[in-house]
Amino acid sequence: MQLFQLISANLPVGSFTYSQGLEWAVEAGWVKGADGFEAWLTDQVDESLVCLDWPLLKRLHQAALAADEPALEHWTQLLLASRESEELRLEETQRGQALCRVLKDWALSDGPLPTCLSSSQLAGFAWAGARLGLNLEQLALGWGFALIESAVMAGIKLVPLGQQAGQGILRRVSGRLPAQLATAWALADDELGGGLPRLAIASSCHEIQYTRLFRS
Repeated sequence: MQLFQLISANLPVGSFTYSQGLEWAVEAGWVKGADGFEAWLTDQVDESLVCLDWPLLKRLHQAALAADEPALEHWTQLLLASRESEELRLEETQRGQALCRVLKDWALSDGPLPTCLSSSQLAGFAWAGARLGLNLEQLALGWGFALIESAVMAGIKLVPLGQQAGQGILRRVSGRLPAQLATAWALADDELGGGLPRLAIASSCHEIQYTRLFRS
């Protein structure tokens, strides 16, 4: 139940307010229709979730279990450095600050929260999972599902997609997650990082897009 709450779209971290560059990609014609959106989303899962977020979640979770704040700080800074636009870095920090407010209310720590948690939602998510005793594999799958669900919600509004088409994409893309997890776990420290130049360009252009539904 605690995992479900952590990944809920109702958790007040603002995930539904960001499009991860999709808003500009649709306007520019890079993403067209359900097939184009599914390909866009699949690329992000393969390159970013599997090669960056999941491996860092594992390392952050291990650091939280060991109460190793220098390691928490190190992996959080690597994550921020890997967000390739100002918009994506700001989103990571704003979500982290929002999650910290939730975690303080839950009183999961006898003392102050590690300072790096306010810089990254992923760091706060890993730390909370460790404090709550959540299984790392389930924690990772929950994080992945939440990212995909948030992207699908944006796609329904922007592409646009019908609700049924969106649910079909959510089912197919999230259904691949368990098989992909082993790849993420096997990556060494010097193999971390995804390459998504179109996402970086789309996010940078979204910062100056004339009309926007989503936050920048």
